[in-house]
Amino acid sequence: MTLLAVDWAMVLEKTIFIAVIITISLVVALYMTFGERKVAAWIQDRVGPNRAGPFGILQPLADGLKMFFKEEIIPTSSNKILFILGPSLAMITAMLTSAVIPWGDKAELFGRTITLQIADVNIGILYVFGILSLGVYGIMIGAWASNNKFSLMGGLRAASQIISYELAMGISLIALIMVTGTLSLGEMVQQQQDGWWNFFVQPLGFFIFLVCAFAECNRTPFDLAEAENELIGGYHSEYSSLKLGFYLFAEYINMFISSAIMATLYFGGYDIIPFYDESAWGFSANIMALLGAAALFIKILVFIFIFMWVRWTIPRFRYDQLMNLGWKGLIPLALFNMLVTAAVILFLKK
Repeated sequence: MTLLAVDWAMVLEKTIFIAVIITISLVVALYMTFGERKVAAWIQDRVGPNRAGPFGILQPLADGLKMFFKEEIIPTSSNKILFILGPSLAMITAMLTSAVIPWGDKAELFGRTITLQIADVNIGILYVFGILSLGVYGIMIGAWASNNKFSLMGGLRAASQIISYELAMGISLIALIMVTGTLSLGEMVQQQQDGWWNFFVQPLGFFIFLVCAFAECNRTPFDLAEAENELIGGYHSEYSSLKLGFYLFAEYINMFISSAIMATLYFGGYDIIPFYDESAWGFSANIMALLGAAALFIKILVFIFIFMWVRWTIPRFRYDQLMNLGWKGLIPLALFNMLVTAAVILFLKK
């Protein structure tokens, strides 16, 4: 019998790249908590955190240590296995989505051509939606396992809004797939490098996707799953210490990954300047890969700022308004966008 040949260099390359992406995601999520408080202070004309380290830059580390040393409490009436599984699943699903995002162009290192993408699968968008749909299980499992009616109601609210807004998000992406003709995120970025960014082709689809991303991430004005007025802390009311930290961290990682997906789908991903061929600069492949990755991260930071800006500007909806917007507003709008896109494509082909 002959064993299948294994490219151990590629295995090592992908393992290192996975570790780098996970580390970057965790660090960005850590400092997004600091950024959120600074943005809130700026909007409300305050100073914000400024005691821990110069300009308060060590505040996230202080918050992390505080969370780590807090007492670990598991309610006696809870389902202990599922109580632990809930936040773990929320964290894992938040990280898995990053596998198909192209973080940059090809680089050359040690005589190898390295693709700055963990897995360039030809059904990348379907993979993203498959993982996103699993995220609701982390919330529902934790809410039910807590054996607390307020937690369960918060979990039901979160599940209802995630499922509702996933429909509009999926329909908006159907129109984008009609335009690009591919499900691969890598191919979408390459098409945008050669022509227009998809935002200019699908502005309404992008707007629908952006609103749905707010609901998917449980961000204001769609954070009714954690309404302190009627549900205490929502689905994670019974959680403390690192388990609570996992739920809170998963929200920020979801924001980071959602921003990366929006930048990839609609704003050219690692493409630096729209309508311009950067290869004319004559830089090496490694320099261009670094510039492309930097451009992608700048776009991600812009979207993260928009997430925070909206949170501290717009008041939250009532729950009936939230569901009405999803079912009676965004889904018909997404269907209209899909039909108009199909009609335009057919007309142009004729």
